Amino acid sequence: MLRRRADHPPPLSLAEIRAASPAQLQAAFAGPPEEAARWIAAAARAGLLQAQLLQGQILLEGRGVRMDRAAAHAWFRTAAQAGSLEGINMVGRCHELGWGVPVDLPQAAVLYREAAEKGLDWAQYNLAVLLARGSGAPEDRAEALHWVRRAAVQGHPKALTLLGRFLEEGWEGPTDRQAAFALYARAAAAGDFRAQFNLGTLVLAEGDAEAALRWFRQAAATGSPGFLGSMAARLAARPEPALRALAAEIRARLVPLLDAEAGAAQAQ
Repeated sequence: MLRRRADHPPPLSLAEIRAASPAQLQAAFAGPPEEAARWIAAAARAGLLQAQLLQGQILLEGRGVRMDRAAAHAWFRTAAQAGSLEGINMVGRCHELGWGVPVDLPQAAVLYREAAEKGLDWAQYNLAVLLARGSGAPEDRAEALHWVRRAAVQGHPKALTLLGRFLEEGWEGPTDRQAAFALYARAAAAGDFRAQFNLGTLVLAEGDAEAALRWFRQAAATGSPGFLGSMAARLAARPEPALRALAAEIRARLVPLLDAEAGAAQAQ
């Protein structure tokens, strides 16, 4: 059985850890990242499925350990082979984004579909995105809508946002901006930065620049570097000085973020 130092007793039993979610397991081994990484690695080697998933995430992000995307992929694959739907989905992400393996969009689509058909909301959302783009599978917005609805029913924030886009743009049906607004609001409240930006855009179109700025600032606080670059370009083209100023702030913040991403890529 795993044991921690006497001054840091584990808050969960081994049986509880086996049944824990990745977030619960991370909390169970809370502490300095390097120490937590050692205990999670031990739990993963002991065969604890959720620890294997978390170990893959730690290696993927370089939290408390050196980033190693190939090793991350191997742990996700180990979890997937043990029947973890989250593991199958994450192996799909590795193939989609080239994390530790060559980019293989058709294989990503196959893996997403496997987990999606068994009910995993993240896989349903990821499959919907590939189908909507025609990436790794023929473009099929009707099927994409099917999967994004299944994920949205489970409350998946990003799926709610994508379903809102379908309704706002009139993809596979009539436009319904009111319903799109409601979906964006739900996803924005759950912290999805794309929903926050989309909600700000709709509010801005109604003439409320002050409320739009608040939503844009929330989106800017957690957006990915790629998203932030696109967001800054759109805001910089606006006539409102406050929005142009936010665009400048975002671009200034992007420099170290992009440098960090480049450094991580070179380390692989």
